[in-house]
Amino acid sequence: MLALQLKSEKITLEQYEALAEDTRVEIFDGQMYDMASPSQVHQSILLELASLIHDYVKQKDGTCKVFPAPFDVKLSDDPLVLVQPDVMIICDDDKLDGKRCNGAPDFVIEIVSAGNPGDDYIRKLYYYQKYGVREYWIVDPRRKNVFVNYFEGNLLNVPCSFESVLKVHIYDDLYINFAEISETLRL
Repeated sequence: MLALQLKSEKITLEQYEALAEDTRVEIFDGQMYDMASPSQVHQSILLELASLIHDYVKQKDGTCKVFPAPFDVKLSDDPLVLVQPDVMIICDDDKLDGKRCNGAPDFVIEIVSAGNPGDDYIRKLYYYQKYGVREYWIVDPRRKNVFVNYFEGNLLNVPCSFESVLKVHIYDDLYINFAEISETLRL
């Protein structure tokens, strides 16, 4: 008797680009995963962080670009790995093609969604490190913690409270004061 084997088809970039524009998915090793709509707290934190980082880069006349979600990042073609980090810094203009970032951003922030925390703590940590993101922060509003991963400096999952002032390691003098953000947003 033959065993029935189920094969799930891996999605290609062309198939992804053919999806409806309002489809919210990320792709890991060719498999699509739905993304939940972000909460008010999530979006408020995203706006604060993206604004602070953008203002810093602009003030320094930096060449890096800051992008908030949704903005595609293609980490791999085969198998397809395509994500939409909450906030990212991209310092290599050659990675930008007008549609997405092709390759690893220098810095990524993910804000943990209550419905799927393992995605940021496990899956994305693995892929960001594997594909060359230099620094990755996991901001967890429920725990009021930020987990700092600076792969170039071998800092992995260093927990910091929302009362901390954190250094963005890819810059010499960029600090994020989470106590001010917490106070502003009344977290």
